[in-house]
Amino acid sequence: MGFWCTDTYNARAFNFASMSTLVVCIPARQRLRARGPDAPHPEPDRALIDYAYVTSPDGLDIEAEGRCAAALLPKAATTVAVLADTDVSWHRITMPKAPAARLRAALGGILEEALLEDAEAVHLALAPGAVAGQPTWVAAVDRQRLRNELAALQRAHVFVDRVVPMVWPDDPPVGHFSSVDGAEPGAADTVTLTWAHTDGVANVRLLGGLARALVPTPAPPTTRWSASPAAAAAAEQWLGAPVNVMPLEQRLLQAARSLWNLRQFDLAPRTRGARALRDSVRRLLSPAWRPVRIGVAALAVAQIVGLNLWAWQQRSAIETRRGALQSLVKANFPRVSEQDIQRDPAAVMQRETQALRTLAGKAGDNDLETMLQAAASAWPAERPVENFRFEPGKLTLAANGWNDSQIEKFRSVLLPDGWRVDASEGRLTLTRARTGAAS
Repeated sequence: MGFWCTDTYNARAFNFASMSTLVVCIPARQRLRARGPDAPHPEPDRALIDYAYVTSPDGLDIEAEGRCAAALLPKAATTVAVLADTDVSWHRITMPKAPAARLRAALGGILEEALLEDAEAVHLALAPGAVAGQPTWVAAVDRQRLRNELAALQRAHVFVDRVVPMVWPDDPPVGHFSSVDGAEPGAADTVTLTWAHTDGVANVRLLGGLARALVPTPAPPTTRWSASPAAAAAAEQWLGAPVNVMPLEQRLLQAARSLWNLRQFDLAPRTRGARALRDSVRRLLSPAWRPVRIGVAALAVAQIVGLNLWAWQQRSAIETRRGALQSLVKANFPRVSEQDIQRDPAAVMQRETQALRTLAGKAGDNDLETMLQAAASAWPAERPVENFRFEPGKLTLAANGWNDSQIEKFRSVLLPDGWRVDASEGRLTLTRARTGAAS
């Protein structure tokens, strides 16, 4: 007995290179036992469910395996959920020629009589590569249960990208022996055979004649026989030949490499909003994007360092100019206190210059004479000045009846000489504009 993996599955494998993969096994649905047809079947408490899982760095090799609650499942770039053999039924149909929006309804109409439940209660999924007008396989799953399972995983922040069956109709045939959960290992009456071939998938107990009738005698020489470790002895005794031992973890990883994806129609993964953001973050955190992350981080560090360097240079230049201005004021006005010079050297220079002009008998920029001369140079000759009011550095003149063009002309004449004109409620206010200020 030994482990095996065929080239057939490798040829069909998705490219998981440079992507971590988490494969989660959805526990098989509990079947109703002799409790009466109307007896309710309670849903299990999913918070208490332990999920078998396997992780892989490339989809081929097992990195870790185990069993734990949904909230404790490892994180990965891609998550694949695997349905048990007994939770998927298979139907062979001719692919209908229907538009994408009506394809699900068309499938339900075709399979209405073949399904054991109402078509709306069953989730349907087409085989990969299905072509309209050609024979294809359709997988049927309990819709509500699948929704519940996906929702339970999502609440635990496990976002399933693909849902795949454990087995599917295939050629060459696959025969897998497994023990019923909780049964005594090696007992023939507790071993089931999953037989997957070109005509469908069947699950039967090994004990009895049904399994013998199901498997052709002799079986096709290309049949891939496998068994779980607990069922290997009973399988070899029943088959009369060695089988390949395949633990659940290997089956999960093998199933994840298939092209199947049952997340179709209304269960297709949504890629808008928060889901799109999550997918983008997952891609950025994948190993393939590591050089990009390093490059972006390096650019961010360089940007921060550059901004800090520029800010330091600007601050240094401002301090240099301020120091030069303080030195100039101190040299020309030695009687001014050091404290005043450090507080506002520009204001000190303006104040002292105005004082010198006053002592020299010359009108300053903020004197009435200077401001009246400036206003007269731009005042229309046809309009007399009705009244004015003067405050140091501020001359207000009455301008009743002036329109916007007249005000703007008055302002434009005075602006080059450094005067500022504000118009409000029939009055024009003339002040000396600050250096660098706009009109």
